[in-house]
Amino acid sequence: MSRPEPAQFVTANDLLTGEVVFLAADGRWVAELDEAALVADAEENARRLAWAQADEGRVVGAYLARAAAGASPLHFREQFRATGPSNYFHGKQERRAHV
Repeated sequence: MSRPEPAQFVTANDLLTGEVVFLAADGRWVAELDEAALVADAEENARRLAWAQADEGRVVGAYLARAAAGASPLHFREQFRATGPSNYFHGKQERRAHV
């Protein structure tokens, strides 16, 4: 019996700002991982990744990353990308600090 596919999300870097972004269900690029679409279907993930990689005027380096339930990345790299650098506040961390 095969295991079910883990949920995945599409992530990339914004071409203008360099910030990490995530592909939402409606096709928007969003800054927060909890707004990203988590998809477990391999064909749908392949389609969403192809669309993201073709969005060359907006993002660069799009790829799929695995997630646990609740949009929690399974790999340290994506955990780090979702929260940002830890030496001092950057980008979305800075915006969160002033809310």
